[in-house]
Amino acid sequence: MFAILHQISVACFFTSYLLALVIELSRLVVTFHARSAAVLLMMGLGLFTQVSFLFLRVIDVQVDEKLGLLSSWAEWSLVLALGLAIFFTVAYVRRSDTIISFFFLPLILATIGLGVFVGGWEPFSRDHATDVWGSVHGLAMMVGTGAVLIGFLSGVMYLVQSKRLKQKRAGSPRFRLPTLETLDRANRQLLIVSTVAVAIGVVAGMIMNLNQNNRLVWTDSGILLSLVLFGWLCVATATEFFYRPASRGRKAFYMTLASLGFLMLALFGVIFSSHGVS
Repeated sequence: MFAILHQISVACFFTSYLLALVIELSRLVVTFHARSAAVLLMMGLGLFTQVSFLFLRVIDVQVDEKLGLLSSWAEWSLVLALGLAIFFTVAYVRRSDTIISFFFLPLILATIGLGVFVGGWEPFSRDHATDVWGSVHGLAMMVGTGAVLIGFLSGVMYLVQSKRLKQKRAGSPRFRLPTLETLDRANRQLLIVSTVAVAIGVVAGMIMNLNQNNRLVWTDSGILLSLVLFGWLCVATATEFFYRPASRGRKAFYMTLASLGFLMLALFGVIFSSHGVS
């Protein structure tokens, strides 16, 4: 299996993304119903080959104690391209009738091209890589934490404003809150931000631990609770986008309240474990 995957090169996923762009550009001259399916097929193939390529790079580097994992400008460019490709694929699934591919796919291809251009640059040491990925981990988890907390506050304001509307007191100039639509939209956006930020934080934390300890300590409470928080945020985000109850704002508040609970557990696990001081 690994022997086959080792045949994957940058050209494999670059070509997949390029074909996806060509298929999308064809909408300017011809119409066919299978266009969206063809684009998603190419994106799926590109994502699979790119993830496999980076995964094998990590495995191959582990035999060298001096080199860091994903610690070169070339690899960072490919990781950035992967993030852009994932974001585009999710956005395209939701709105395949738009031309966002005209903007995203050229940027993804250019980022991959940048990775190839700087491919000969010397990678950073394992200690340097640990520091860099540690900074990414900390910053991303901080952003995710802030987004969950602000989302909780917007949910509280939604319930207060909803109650005031029922009591016909929402127009008071002394106690004015944003509209329900604004609060609902903010809650959804913050949920996405927190999910993406925590996902980046979890992945960066794993890479940091691999660089630092050459292994992942799965029994660490901080790591376990961070994974639980990320899993819950994924469930909450999926529920927010695919479940449409009568009271959207109230549902968003309860989802955010649960996210806040998982966040507190994760922070508790980080503070009172070796994860928070290593």
